[in-house]
Amino acid sequence: MKRKLIMLGAGLLALASPMLAQQTAGTGGGPDYRLPAAYIAMGIASGLCGIGQGRATASAAEAMARNPGAVAAIRFALIFGLVLIESLGLYTLVITYVAK
Repeated sequence: MKRKLIMLGAGLLALASPMLAQQTAGTGGGPDYRLPAAYIAMGIASGLCGIGQGRATASAAEAMARNPGAVAAIRFALIFGLVLIESLGLYTLVITYVAK
């Protein structure tokens, strides 16, 4: 097991090294649309996250009203779903910072 982990770590280090390579000086030419595209993606992701969270909360409140005995299970599913929805916005925010 230890040997497999060492091999996995060595493989990850070998595959990650091209990410740190410096770009050549003559790679320019056209306009760079990465930053505006990242901002538009952040706006779309934030809007859709808000809509998704609102619908999930409304559905959970309706489900709790219909079946008060299952409140604990519904609350867990709601919180787990909200965490996954919010992670979309956070991932998009990270991409926006990486695009600069």
